[in-house]
Amino acid sequence: MLLSGGARPAPGPPLRWKGESVIEIHLYGKLRRFAPKQHPDDLSVVHVPVQEGDTIGRVLERLGVPLEEVGSNIFLNWQYSALSRRVRDGDRLAVFPDDMQLLYRWYFVKVKE
Repeated sequence: MLLSGGARPAPGPPLRWKGESVIEIHLYGKLRRFAPKQHPDDLSVVHVPVQEGDTIGRVLERLGVPLEEVGSNIFLNWQYSALSRRVRDGDRLAVFPDDMQLLYRWYFVKVKE
């Protein structure tokens, strides 16, 4: 089953077509509405196909997530990251909304590329 933006429901290993690149996106707070499982007890995870040169911002837009609702708290493979950072097959992305801010943000160096 495909969701908007070509996303697939999760958890579990991503379903793939041969040669397809996929990332795992964990959505938090009000962004959970873009995942198939939205209940607070469930993981709000989607697997999204990615293309060569895709950035975090492009992937979120394809999923239908309004970028103005995305806070600065974005983590790609556990690294504090910018929307302009490129994604690759197998990456894990965690996205928090603008109303859930990171405490002690000055301790994290934002990776832009």
